[in-house]
Amino acid sequence: MMKSRKIHDNEIIRQASDNDSAHNASPPHNEEAEQAILGAILVNNRNYEKVSEFLQPEHFSKRVHRRIYALCRQLITQDMQADPITLRTYLEQDGSLAEVGGPAYLIALARPVVGIIDVFHYGRMIYDLSLRRHLISLGEEMVNSARAPEVETSALQQIEAAEHQLYEIATTGTSDGGLKSFSTALIAAIQMAEKAYKRDGRLSGITTGFTALDRKLGGLHPSDLIIIAARPAMGKTALATSLAFNTASERVRHGQAYGALVAFFSLEMSSDQLGTRVLSTTTHISSHRMRTGALSASEFHTLAQAAPKLEGLPLFIDDTPGLTVSAIRTRARRLKRQRGLDLIIIDYLQLIPPGRRPENRVQELSEITRSLKILAKELKVPVVALSQLSRTVESREDKRPLLSDLRESGSIEQDADVVMFIFRDEYYLERARPSLHVGESNEKHAARIMQWQEQCDKMRNRAEIIVAKQRHGPTGTLELYFNGEFTEFRDLE
Repeated sequence: MMKSRKIHDNEIIRQASDNDSAHNASPPHNEEAEQAILGAILVNNRNYEKVSEFLQPEHFSKRVHRRIYALCRQLITQDMQADPITLRTYLEQDGSLAEVGGPAYLIALARPVVGIIDVFHYGRMIYDLSLRRHLISLGEEMVNSARAPEVETSALQQIEAAEHQLYEIATTGTSDGGLKSFSTALIAAIQMAEKAYKRDGRLSGITTGFTALDRKLGGLHPSDLIIIAARPAMGKTALATSLAFNTASERVRHGQAYGALVAFFSLEMSSDQLGTRVLSTTTHISSHRMRTGALSASEFHTLAQAAPKLEGLPLFIDDTPGLTVSAIRTRARRLKRQRGLDLIIIDYLQLIPPGRRPENRVQELSEITRSLKILAKELKVPVVALSQLSRTVESREDKRPLLSDLRESGSIEQDADVVMFIFRDEYYLERARPSLHVGESNEKHAARIMQWQEQCDKMRNRAEIIVAKQRHGPTGTLELYFNGEFTEFRDLE
């Protein structure tokens, strides 16, 4: 009697599989695995916990299996029993269940489960097959879109959209998220402290290449949004270029633990201009002389020797003008998938166009900074974004920037983990040469000129980096050496 009933149940399952196969072409699927995992959950609801982190109803190939799994999830999360009897109440009038034999199908699912199956393994198999079906669907959609182009959608936009969908497929369903116990967080904190303690530089993040800045920040940390803001001519791009070169060079010398593979999105300068700046910094040959060709034979020889050493730097530059945050995200994801990615630098915020129809620029900048913070968390890398400051700084006697100068730029201060300002007193002093006042003697004017010159000499090649906000550490001011001729920042000492 028991044997005949088992044969009968297996026949119900087989017929259901045959009926479903007859109505569909054969995309990748495994009905037996789906039946086994559903049966295991119906027999023991605790099996649901083993797959609930990544397995969703839409990952099942059969409509009736999606419905059963969704009901199991709903009942179990409400601390109710999910078994053939409780599910029958909700599924009796369900058309999908009627197609495969009605409530008897639920009993048939549970009965063949004998012993312990590897529920997690079966769940990953179902999830993997679901990804394959999504890939097939995406491929068909790409072909159809390419065959029927729309005026408002370019081919490059179609590629970016497809890459976005591919990344979504690749990252959806991972079980890295969710609640973590405090012990897990504590272990991560101890590991970070241990890493910092064992390093000579005593930093836990990616080195900036500047000793004083590393001491202040502890390096650049994953998921942080770092804003570097200044007025024009203060050296924002020079600092960003030096930072990119330093971290990329450190990766070549000491590996990923210290340095970084860098993606530099330059919305202002071309890649060859940035390359010229790096060459100028490393060879101490003026970039202006490179551009004008006013080089001696020895200088050209120095450049020729330096170039091969720089070729292997893990530094990637995208100088496409007008990149949106969406496009930056797509290209960063692609690089991370293909080569890896440790640091993103964007020059600069105000050149990023709005993703939607233009509205209030303050709101647009707020949306951009929020999106960049989300990108940093999503890719688990620090994002360094440069920002212009308004002219209000120039109207003050003390022209050092303040956090309040960012208030007109949306929620930059709120979204950023670190806000740094660049201030060079030398720039303002050079433009403040004392003029001869009416009725002033030449001697008095000469004395003022000498005092002015002394101030200029004192501040020459000095740049203040003002850490105005740091979510995880102290604020304060430090000094770096700056040489405008070679667009170079380095440690002052």
